[in-house]
Formats: sequence, C-alpha cells, structure tokens
Amino acid sequence: GVGSSRPHTPFVAPAKYFDLYPLDRIQLPDTSEDDRARRPALAYASARPEQDRATDDLRRRAIQAYRASTSFMDAQVGRVLSALERLGLAENTIVVFTSDHGYHLGDHGLWQKQSLFERATRVPLIIAAPGAKANGRAAPGLAGLIDLYPTLADLCGLPAPEYLDGVSLRPVLDDPTARPRHQVVSQVWRGPGRAGYALRTERWRYIEWESGPSDTQLFDMENDPRETRNRAHDPELASVVAELGAMLAREKAL
Repeated sequence: GVGSSRPHTPFVAPAKYFDLYPLDRIQLPDTSEDDRARRPALAYASARPEQDRATDDLRRRAIQAYRASTSFMDAQVGRVLSALERLGLAENTIVVFTSDHGYHLGDHGLWQKQSLFERATRVPLIIAAPGAKANGRAAPGLAGLIDLYPTLADLCGLPAPEYLDGVSLRPVLDDPTARPRHQVVSQVWRGPGRAGYALRTERWRYIEWESGPSDTQLFDMENDPRETRNRAHDPELASVVAELGAMLAREKAL
C-alpha cells in the first residue's frame, strides 16, 4: 500500500506543476439558484464563512494549487508503477488506485468535502489486474469503495465473508459493460437528527435529510450532471421519488 497526502491541503507542489495551469485559463464554477440560497440548509452545512469572503483571484489560485498538487501526485504514481515494472512485479500485482472523497473547489458554492453532491462522493477508482481483458478501458457502471474487499478476494481466489455489503467488480474487469451494482449509498452526519443519505443510480441522485421531506433533493444526472435543478418536488417525478425513496429505505434497513 502506498498513500499520498496530495492533493489534500496544504496544496504544495513544485513550481513546474503550477505552470501547467495558468491562472488566466481557470474558470470559476457557476452556481444555481439553490446554491446561492443554500437550500436545503443541511446540504450546504459544510460551507465556511472565510471561504465565502475569498476573492475571485484567491479562488483561482486555490484551484490552480489543487490541480498542481494532483498532477504532482500523479507523477508519483507513475514512479510506483515504473518500479513494479523494473522489479518484475507487474505481472502478478493487482493495482488499485482510489481516493477517500472529492473536493468541491467552488462547485455548488462549496470548497471542501462532507456533502452529498456528486463532486464530494465520487472518487477515482482504477483497478488493473494481470490478464484482465478490460485493462485500460473505462466502465460506465456504478461502484462503491465497499466493493474493493470482495473484488480483491475474488481476484485472489480467496473466500469473502458473507456479511460483506460490497459486491465483486471482477465481471467489469473482463467486460466494461457489466453491471454488478445498480445503486450506491452515501451518508453524511451533521449531528443528531441531521443526517443525510444519498442514493445514486445510473440516472438519478436522490438525497434525503432527516430534517424532513421538504429538504429532499433529486437530480437528473444524465441531463443535469452539474446538479443545478432540484426536481424532488416536481409533480411529474413523484413516482420516481417514491421508487428511489423505497430503494433507499431498503438499503438503510440492511
């Protein structure tokens, strides 16, 4: 296992990686009406007053530094992979590349993590296994980090405990169109009676807050991938909300 603190704060990297991202080419994210109003309130509870007061120049510099830190970290991954090749270990080593959370960087008017929006809960996930037919290809289906244990056990020919909630992603490594998982659940904790739960399907992101049904959120990730319009209260989508709510209830009951 190899861990890197980049691109976590502080955003520090050699100058040449900053040069890859000129400040005058960095665009700040747009925000929706809900983002500006910060409703529902719990969805935006990770906002920080000091970040709201930052100038646009400072915001661009923060994004530049984050991207520089990411590219610096990518270069270190390359060093690890080169070492595997040099030592003759690549042919019998399963490589998993992932992260613990996303970072908003102005998306939804937020800058850090701890939200249930796509940017914070979607993370890099690359798996390369010796002999896998789909190595190097992108898979459009869903996956959760809880799937890593059963996947690695499956690839190594080891039994996985029956109580695991995750599923093996091994079928995807041979066929990127395989769909071993149809939904993924995320949770964020704001305190007693203030938790939130997100259910992600291939099309929808459905979010419930314990503060009540008026704070429910629904985003069409096919037609609105930046989550600019909350459609949870659209009458024509009432059946979708009911179906996703029932799916989430079943997941929470497991």
